[in-house]
Amino acid sequence: MHRWSPEGLSGVAMLVVSVVVGGPILFGGAHTEIPRAAWIVLFGVLLVALFFAAAAQRPSAGKASLAVAVVSGWAVVATAPGMGPLPILLVVVAALSVYVVQIRIGLLVVVLNTLVIAFATAQQTGDTGATILTAGFYLLIQLATLFSSLSLLREQQMRRELAEAHVELQAASVLLSESARTAERLRISRDLHDLIGHQLTVLALELEAARHRDGDRAREHVERANGVARELLADVRSTVGELRVEPLNLEVALNRVVRDLPGLDVQIEVASDVEVREEQAAAFVRAVQEIVTNALRHADARTVRVEISSEAGGVVLSATDDGAGTRKLTVGNGLRGLAERFEALGGHATFDGNGGFRVTARVPIS
Repeated sequence: MHRWSPEGLSGVAMLVVSVVVGGPILFGGAHTEIPRAAWIVLFGVLLVALFFAAAAQRPSAGKASLAVAVVSGWAVVATAPGMGPLPILLVVVAALSVYVVQIRIGLLVVVLNTLVIAFATAQQTGDTGATILTAGFYLLIQLATLFSSLSLLREQQMRRELAEAHVELQAASVLLSESARTAERLRISRDLHDLIGHQLTVLALELEAARHRDGDRAREHVERANGVARELLADVRSTVGELRVEPLNLEVALNRVVRDLPGLDVQIEVASDVEVREEQAAAFVRAVQEIVTNALRHADARTVRVEISSEAGGVVLSATDDGAGTRKLTVGNGLRGLAERFEALGGHATFDGNGGFRVTARVPIS
């Protein structure tokens, strides 16, 4: 089932409002200064331009669509003398502007919209007081909606940045935990070398001394060698017990990286036969971090699915999202770093932006 975002619902509401305020003219309830068919075409151009300005993937396309919406909005309002609530269309344009252009451009749009409303009101009523009152009223509404949209946009950006920081922190925590486990194994191996190496040296010396002696003197060396051997056995058992550390559970680690993300459902599936070394596990953790960060930052996705499986002497990661994707894929620093990690391990990574975004990465297992 498709899940509507607050932004999507807001856009639908604005579309409905736009159609409603234009309804009296669309259905012949009010006259226009140009042929009704031409006015309806202008109104349709305005709605289409608003839609493309909101949905455009490229900034240049969004700006061009907004410019068309602004100009057609002025024409629609200026050519309908019995305006009624028609200037609300310009309020919608102003509210949308902050998603497409900088705030200062949005404020300029508000000022120009207000001048158009003042001109149209003056043409209709010829009353200076009514013109000032109407223009001031719509000026305040435009400013309120513009700054409300700006506040919502900044809140969305902060939530996205917080989610990205959360993913990065969880990934670093997983890698730090594994690094600590590796450091502990290294410490134990060094202790094992120092301790057992010393005891084996003592044992060899005692046995060598016993070999060159007879009777009770030889027995003393043998007994001391026996004591050293028992101590050595006890130390080996103790050290082996410390070395019994559970290997990294890749699925648990990856789910830890992506848990509790607001607005994004990340599904992780790792095949039961997948076994990776520490450096390979680190590559998969960083890959998932980059994939999720891209989905949050660029894809406008709701769901990301990650599968890791064993195939023909290697381990393969396949990740897809349900976002917008991109026809012209540009590999940035994050994706380039992901590919370089797998290449350093003898593998490779590929990216595809058609129909959502897909990442496929493979690392050989020797």
